[in-house]
Amino acid sequence: MQDDKTTHFGFDEVDVKDKVKRVGKVFSNVAAKYDIMNDAMSLGMHRLWKRTFIALAKPKVGDHCLDLAAGTGDITKLLSKRVGETGRVISSDINPDMLAEGRRKLLDQGIFNNIEFETANAEELPFADESFDLITMAFGLRNVTDQEKALKEMYRTLKPGSATFILEFSKPAFDWLEKLYDQYSFKVIPRLGEWVAGDKDSYQYLVESIRMHPSQNDLKDLMLQSGFDKVDYFNLMGGIVAIHRGYKW
Repeated sequence: MQDDKTTHFGFDEVDVKDKVKRVGKVFSNVAAKYDIMNDAMSLGMHRLWKRTFIALAKPKVGDHCLDLAAGTGDITKLLSKRVGETGRVISSDINPDMLAEGRRKLLDQGIFNNIEFETANAEELPFADESFDLITMAFGLRNVTDQEKALKEMYRTLKPGSATFILEFSKPAFDWLEKLYDQYSFKVIPRLGEWVAGDKDSYQYLVESIRMHPSQNDLKDLMLQSGFDKVDYFNLMGGIVAIHRGYKW
């Protein structure tokens, strides 16, 4: 049984203090090829998932949004377009290499007028209470060491009446789909990582981290324990991906 001094890094049990460093190394290694690998691994489906995510979150013109684990900026870009010139998006990530890649990409596309970039740990957000109209986190929660602590920080910095949306790989709803997904994940994705990004080990970790992430109902319970109300989720692709939503009243 996991104690308070150890946690999982993929399928390995590691010291809590080591996980942040190891995860940081993984994402520093893959930052330059991250977007290419996302397209290769998901056959481009991640773009549809992200658009669906933002459509469900419904950011409004003038909203002040926080995009956690922003990485290379796909969600930040979609938020920026929705909130307009009077809105504001903070693109935040614990990994400076990923954040730099996102900043470079968005600047190259001319998207920067309403965006700020902040290197920050989701477990210790450097923002005041009730700062944001919307908080998003896409494909990042499974890499956080203390997920409950991060969720409580999201709750703390969210304005009353607003919501946090989390997009994450989850548990397939059908046995046949889970078996097929396992075959693809463990046999294909690490090889793609080796061929495309020159890094098999990092993508082996990413596959394992998905399997260690809480199921839809377990994450729903964790969000409720962290203070959120009216928590629900929506499965995409038969539960391979899920969107969780939690409100602060």
